[in-house]
Amino acid sequence: MKRIAGLYEQIISVENLRLADEKARRGKTHTYGVKVHDRHREEDIQALHEALRTKTFRTSEYDVFTVYEPKERLIYRLPYYPDRIVHHAVMNVLEPIWTRLFTHNTFSCIKKRGIEGCARHVDKIIRKYKGRPLYCLKIDLKKYYPSIDHGVMKRIVRRKIKDKDLLWLLDEIIDSAEGLPIGNYLSQYLANLMLCYFMHEVNEVLRLDSAEYADDIVFFSDSKERLREAFTGYIRPKLAELLLTVKDNWQIFPIAENRYDKGGRALDYVGYKFYRKQKLIRKSIKKNFCRAAARLNRRRPTLPVKAYKQEVAPWLGWAQHSNSKHLLQTIIKKEYYVSIL
Repeated sequence: MKRIAGLYEQIISVENLRLADEKARRGKTHTYGVKVHDRHREEDIQALHEALRTKTFRTSEYDVFTVYEPKERLIYRLPYYPDRIVHHAVMNVLEPIWTRLFTHNTFSCIKKRGIEGCARHVDKIIRKYKGRPLYCLKIDLKKYYPSIDHGVMKRIVRRKIKDKDLLWLLDEIIDSAEGLPIGNYLSQYLANLMLCYFMHEVNEVLRLDSAEYADDIVFFSDSKERLREAFTGYIRPKLAELLLTVKDNWQIFPIAENRYDKGGRALDYVGYKFYRKQKLIRKSIKKNFCRAAARLNRRRPTLPVKAYKQEVAPWLGWAQHSNSKHLLQTIIKKEYYVSIL
């Protein structure tokens, strides 16, 4: 594999830093960090360029806090200036390089893929097994982001990049917190990169149908024994080489025809429950949708159609990409139903 050099000067150029500033501020122009930066915007950019040129740049102190939905996580937040600008400056150059490395069945935080791209990929795999048995191996990595080893991460980064100056900056960011800090713009790409070569090996050696979304990976086959052999003989040992641990709740199961089929069960993945002939919304998402719709239906005076649609928009996408017609007819007020769908 050809390794790339000569990237650092592109990243730290004043023009790229200005572009990174424009990207980093999108949707955040009224936040405190952006307002403070804008008082001396051009001076800040010039100072950041000089800090990167002389390698005196250091990652700022993180603001660490806990979120509890959808599950408990530690979130690491950096100041807008200089850190978020630096991360965007790096990704302006590295994003196309790293994205070309990712396998076709990696979806998390990749433009034009994401959750819906992953769901469409799983749909396609399920259709492929029409007329044949279909088993799924579902694994989840234990505390994926916090458990990522910096030494392993740096070795993987160096498989594609040999620019010493850029490696200094990436090492500085990687070493700024334990594991990969959730909340960093750069972390989501590094997390994909961590599993990139593993997924290449899965596709080329095992030749199993699979999909990876962050730390949740699913594998498909018409043979339960083949999935078990692949897991014990290849998948778990390969992940252990990356110092990653598979949670004990890994499972192999037949995918049911629909929710009434007792001969199998649904694949609960990326917000959906996948059956062979049906796709439903995950129960927790459906509950939140129902609560939101019930709250809006009770409002007095009633909302205009446009405002009602904006309120339920976060859930409409899930419903429209699944078999949820009956659900929508049940929870959406009749006077809104035709207009918003």
